[in-house]
Amino acid sequence: MMEIDIGGRLRSLREARGLSQRELARRVGVPNSTVSLIEANRTNPSVGALKRILDGLPVGLSEFFAQAPEAPRRAFFAAEELVEIGKGRISYRRVGEADPARTLMMLRECYQPGADTGKVPLVHVGEEAGIVLSGRLEVTVEGERRVLGPGDAYAFDSHRPHRFRAVGPEPCEVVSACTPPSF
Repeated sequence: MMEIDIGGRLRSLREARGLSQRELARRVGVPNSTVSLIEANRTNPSVGALKRILDGLPVGLSEFFAQAPEAPRRAFFAAEELVEIGKGRISYRRVGEADPARTLMMLRECYQPGADTGKVPLVHVGEEAGIVLSGRLEVTVEGERRVLGPGDAYAFDSHRPHRFRAVGPEPCEVVSACTPPSF
């Protein structure tokens, strides 16, 4: 699995915009120590926390994880080459390289028991769909809640408030896709 220097990328983007760690932290309402620890790669932020910090630059998650444009587009990826873009109780492993020209993002997601995308529903531009491979996933879309098991699927416009939560005693594996890429 490829590792990304999240701290180095964040520091580079912040410095390119002439911001101090303190100024960026103030803009996004987090402690200065949070930005410092992330830039030193001493902590891995959740996807939500990283998005909040990047909003202060402003830089989208997709742009942040994009690789150099001169990298050729590959068609095949071994399991260990899927890029981890979320560490913690929810793992998001992106299929393919980040590329601003891409219009589709596919993920292999793994939710630990009880893992949740958060109490505040997600809302963004585009569409998303997924298929549960194993475990059970509670999906809430605009207040409508369903528990999905292996083989069950979801598809909806992402502007509708939505939330995901693993239910049951085992991890939940999902393959999902969204357009446009959201991170």
